[in-house]
This record gives sequence, C-alpha cells and structure tokens, in this order.
Amino acid sequence: MLPPHRHASRLDSPLELKPLPHNQSWSGKIAYLDRDGVLNRWSDNYVNSPEEVETLPNSGESVARLRRYGFRICVVTNQSPIGRGLWDHDTLELIHKKLETQLIEEDSDAILDLVLYSPYHPSENAWARKPNPGMLEAGRQIIEASENNKQEDLKIMYGHQWVERPSESSSIMVGDQISDIEAGRKFGVNAIQCDQTIGIADVIDKIVPRRG
Repeated sequence: MLPPHRHASRLDSPLELKPLPHNQSWSGKIAYLDRDGVLNRWSDNYVNSPEEVETLPNSGESVARLRRYGFRICVVTNQSPIGRGLWDHDTLELIHKKLETQLIEEDSDAILDLVLYSPYHPSENAWARKPNPGMLEAGRQIIEASENNKQEDLKIMYGHQWVERPSESSSIMVGDQISDIEAGRKFGVNAIQCDQTIGIADVIDKIVPRRG
C-alpha cells in the first residue's frame, strides 16, 4: 500500500483544526478539492514553483463559502512530478504555502484544513493516486480524529481494511478531471466536475446557496 503524503507534516501527525466561521459546530461535511484546475490555474507542464501559482478568480471566496456553510476543506492532489524526478517534496511544500497565502489574501475564511498529495508515478498504481480513493479515505480519518480528540488512537485504514465507515452523503468532491470524479464516486461522495479554466467558482452555487 502506497499511502498519501501530507503537506508540511507526517501523515499521522496531530492536526490542529482552526474553528469554522462563526464558531459553528462541525456536522461531518468535508469538501474534497482537487488543486490544479480547481483552486489554481492548470498547466500542461505542471505547476513547478511557487512563482507559477496563480489562483483562479473567486477560488478564495468559494473556499470561504464552503467553510461558512460548515464544510471542512481537504485538498487531494496528484503530484507525479515528484515520482518522475522533476522536483522534490520541499518544492511542493513551497507551492502549497503560496497557494494557502493567496487564498487567505482573497478571503480570510479561505482556510485549507488539510492538504494531501500523491507523489507517485502513474505506473506505480498507488492507492493514494486518483482515480483511487486513498487520499479521501485518509482525509476523512485525519479530520475526524482531530474533531473528536482521538488523534493518539489514529490508525489510518484503506480499502477493505476500513470496515466501519461514516456516511459521506453530505460531503462533496470537486475536480476538473475524470480521475477526480471517479475517486469521489468510489469513495461515496457527490462528485462534481468543474471547468478547469474557471475552477471551483464554476460550481460553487450548486453546492452552497447564495444568501439572499
């Protein structure tokens, strides 16, 4: 089993979740979001440095709307350039820090609660690489452990190992690629495909109603 990796931390390290807006209690909803083509601009040649990070219009506002509607945010992104030897985990950490900064600059509620990535080459057929659902499985368990103060007992399970699963009926997966949609469906969430030139702002009104 090739597990996901986590931004700036070991996968099983304690996760410190910041309060949801208005100090609302969490109902169990998670928004699993792809990265490129959803939060920032897609590139056929990959996003290779922090300088190449450009958030899509209103992506920060859209993430903030999700959190104000009670969603925890879990980014799940395939990052095969690491497995291809193009660059390393440290470079990806800088890219994700730049993304987090740009989202927060747009809206202070646009916090990414958890960022997971698959560094593996496609030929490895890693369970963590979409269209497989490994990143979503890990994301649910890490966030729930933090919310329920059970991080010391956390043992992340995948596939058939994970028997007693919570319902994902109120959660969503947003992606621009078929592999994102397949991963979401395998995991049991409502999977929504967006236009990669628009990103999450393309579909946010389908998920979160606008206040009148």
